[in-house]
Amino acid sequence: MATGKTFVGSIDQGTTSSRFLIFDPNGVPVASHQIEFRQMYPHSGWHEHDPVELITSVQTCIELATEAFLNLGHSKSEIKGIGITNQRETTVVWDSETGEPLHNAIVWTDTRQTALVRELKTRSGASELQSLCGLPLSTYPSATKLLWLLANSQKVKAAYDAGRLSFGTVDAWLVYKLNGGPKKNVFVTDSTNASRTMFMNIHNVTYDEKLINFFQLDTKKVHLPKIIKSSHAEAYGTIAEGTLAGFKITGCLGDQSAALVGQNGFTIGRAKNTYGTGCFLLYNVGEKPVISSHGLLATIAYDFQGMKPVYALEGSIAVGGSSVKFLMNNLGFFQDSSKVSDVALTVPDNGGCVFVTAFSGLFAPYWIDDAKGTICKATTAGFLRQN
Repeated sequence: MATGKTFVGSIDQGTTSSRFLIFDPNGVPVASHQIEFRQMYPHSGWHEHDPVELITSVQTCIELATEAFLNLGHSKSEIKGIGITNQRETTVVWDSETGEPLHNAIVWTDTRQTALVRELKTRSGASELQSLCGLPLSTYPSATKLLWLLANSQKVKAAYDAGRLSFGTVDAWLVYKLNGGPKKNVFVTDSTNASRTMFMNIHNVTYDEKLINFFQLDTKKVHLPKIIKSSHAEAYGTIAEGTLAGFKITGCLGDQSAALVGQNGFTIGRAKNTYGTGCFLLYNVGEKPVISSHGLLATIAYDFQGMKPVYALEGSIAVGGSSVKFLMNNLGFFQDSSKVSDVALTVPDNGGCVFVTAFSGLFAPYWIDDAKGTICKATTAGFLRQN
């Protein structure tokens, strides 16, 4: 029996799993479902996802969480809107005519473009990019992942030459597919995600010709999603099929921006620090971006309808929780990640052993793309032993 309350559905598409949660008016989740999907590492430093798995895992989570919600006696009509939060920077490319992916998604942690980034840094104008987009040239943003695909995938290059290549971060891919793909062609991205590509001018929140020209892209050959507000009653479209067919998608935020919003970081000086696959600190700086000279990123914190964009400074650490998985899966220190603290407490200190978790290079504040994960200990003789 319907309760008359208002509920909100939330798609959480992360680096290792997808979830769908339904929240009550107090922000308490009343139903949810979560699915882990494959992590593919074809070569050292490479990290890929299957774009089809990303969307099907989300669709399955929507179905099963909604089923649980209905089993509690609620009605679908009580769900008034659906929002999306997603892993950022991860790059998806697909055929704009068929809607089929042309390559596995290249994940934000991937470092295969290290040599490409080194070459880009020698191009004229490279030193001016961060002042325009807020991001340094590195393997982290989406732009370098797209360039690698164009240089190394025949299918991607053929689609580009034919003017059929669509590029997007995960939010754009999910919105496109949830709306039914090429039939409706809802091809949009919110500004928090667009600010992670290096194609968007951080100051005016539009694609920047100077940035796109630096990467030598032809916008007649590659389709970029329209940049829209993080909340919008119409632009994100509606779910095309399944239990919630016809329900509106009303907003989207990149995952770290969503965490800042979730922690009520709505005033200048408010900050959040969250720990997942990586670790990310976002600090609200207000309605004007701050371009850091100390290794931090300028990004859009949130961009709600009816107000100016709000910006953040970001400190990004690529490897957080994923280092715990490394200790478990690769070194066998424990069989359950929840035991990491118990194992750590079995010794009085680290004995001089240092674990540098640079599996995706070093992010803030160093931005060293070719740094490697290292476990080392300084001996009494002052030498360094590496394992």
